[in-house]
Amino acid sequence: MARLINTTAVTIDGVIDVGDWFVAVGDHDDAARSLFETDDAAMLVGRKSFEGFAGYWPSATGPWADVLNPMPNYVASRSALGPLDWNATAIEGDAVDGVRTLKAEYAGDLVMSGCGELARELIQAGLVDELYFWIHSRIQGAGDRPYQSATVPVQLLEARQFDSGVTLLRYESLQNR
Repeated sequence: MARLINTTAVTIDGVIDVGDWFVAVGDHDDAARSLFETDDAAMLVGRKSFEGFAGYWPSATGPWADVLNPMPNYVASRSALGPLDWNATAIEGDAVDGVRTLKAEYAGDLVMSGCGELARELIQAGLVDELYFWIHSRIQGAGDRPYQSATVPVQLLEARQFDSGVTLLRYESLQNR
């Protein structure tokens, strides 16, 4: 059975709208990329994220592109997706049911970046196993926050500070225990 890991960058006050506060390079970047580097990892994304990633990564080069471009992608969407490229497979029907089935059938880790609608649905349904919050040293004020309206008990697994100034807080979801 697959583990579903949700990873997201946030400011100190929990804003997830990526802006000029986002630190793209540093030792935390290597640690974040390692989540995707295992041979059996796949990416789980919603339609909006997939469209953004598929529009950028296939022509990109560098360490992230080397990891993400060959990786399988599973895409959940409420609207018709049409033909998919970039190693993508559509999750048919209801996203929660589809991800539940995918977790039961997939042997590796499913890594989901960001905290959009799909992440909110999946955490509320008890399908997210681990949460990685990459805390960037900035107070942003206004902006979207992760998991709005969700109530989920979690347990801290790791707190790690990087030389880049980013801190990783890694949690286990206790929702289905």
